[in-house]
Amino acid sequence: MAQPKSLLSFNRADVLEQAICLKLNRMGFYPWVRLFFQAISRLGDGVLWYAIILALPILYGSMGLRAAGHIFVCGVLCVCLYQFLKNKLVRERPFIRFLSIQAHTMPLDRYSFPSGHTMNAVNFAILLAWFFPQLTWLVMPFAVLVGMSRMVLGMHYPTDVLVGSLLGACIAIGSLEWYPAGMFAAH
Repeated sequence: MAQPKSLLSFNRADVLEQAICLKLNRMGFYPWVRLFFQAISRLGDGVLWYAIILALPILYGSMGLRAAGHIFVCGVLCVCLYQFLKNKLVRERPFIRFLSIQAHTMPLDRYSFPSGHTMNAVNFAILLAWFFPQLTWLVMPFAVLVGMSRMVLGMHYPTDVLVGSLLGACIAIGSLEWYPAGMFAAH
């Protein structure tokens, strides 16, 4: 099956980022490092975010329900955007492009740009920190670890993670610019 034509050429960037990818990926050869980042990545698949969103109405009542709705809408927007971009930009994952980089986990899809895990992690972390500042200590470091996990596990290049972070931040901050009290706040 022929690979779809990308709107951009990533060949030069792939080669420039190969050394960083390889250095980070080698950390995954230590079993405890690999297991730690596999767990972080798995939680970043949505498990932690879904659990938090479901817990918000239980913990915070109607305020939690409104915030959960806002966070859910932004999460759906992130998923739609990264799937669209991945299918248009078709950047092969580092472990596919370079034999020296090992996949320490199974990818959810074929292409790497941008990192959907990181986009969602940053989006959710910013929104949760905005609506519930007491959770900042948990969600911000977790978002950083999700981005790091994607590189250690051989799934993403640094630019995938950087762009995923920026897009996730733009969606979260943009939504808060339009709806500082949340999309579902009583007006």
